Amino acid sequence: MGREKTAEKGKSYHAPALEKGLDILELLSGATRPMGLSEISQEVGRSKSEIFRMLHVLERRHYLERAPGTDHYLLTNHLFLLGMERPPLKGLLEVALPMMHELSDATEQSCHLVVPSEESMVVIARIDPPGDLGLVVRIGHRRPILAATSGLVLTAFQLPDVRKRWIADYGDALPAKERKSIEARLDAIAVDGFAAINSAVVPGVTDISAPVMQSGMAIAALTIPFMNRVGVPMSQPQAAAMAREKAEAIAQRI
Repeated sequence: MGREKTAEKGKSYHAPALEKGLDILELLSGATRPMGLSEISQEVGRSKSEIFRMLHVLERRHYLERAPGTDHYLLTNHLFLLGMERPPLKGLLEVALPMMHELSDATEQSCHLVVPSEESMVVIARIDPPGDLGLVVRIGHRRPILAATSGLVLTAFQLPDVRKRWIADYGDALPAKERKSIEARLDAIAVDGFAAINSAVVPGVTDISAPVMQSGMAIAALTIPFMNRVGVPMSQPQAAAMAREKAEAIAQRI
């Protein structure tokens, strides 16, 4: 009986149709532009007829769509939305979204919620600003976790072993001097309890980010891309204080 179980574990099962579909999804997930049938066929090493049928099914099931005016395909956010239905994330969103609305209304700024995803941070929710002006980050947006303010916050508020591993794994391409600088910045963020860093992408915007803590570590970061424009009801320090307050309230209610 024991030998049978061992043999069963050693078997390698194949589902060719499923593998073809996954090959296409994985290819397009990393593509920077829409791709056509011939290019997809060549990249995944399958015939055009095989790929044509699979593309048709994936498009019909809304995993893929065609770029306007072309026959080239790109990934939709359908897989992302399925991931958001996982109970831990769904529970987080149900608690966070009402408080994010309150934060956006009070500050007249947009805000978004970020979680770690391997070497990246990914935006899982956003609230648009109530007025006409504001910087909005799309849901599903990814950046390297050590290259974004919210990613630095997620890293700063991990357990020491996890933080060390993230820096080693996700910062291995950084020069030694820059890695040391990041470690010092993470220490400062942990002491302050939040981060407020000038955006490296949009001049004039300060990214304010506060951790949502569970069991002594950050499971998410609540972030405001703060635009210091005429007529805003809160200063940047006031907005930062409110972001921290809302992040703590989210953590308490999860």
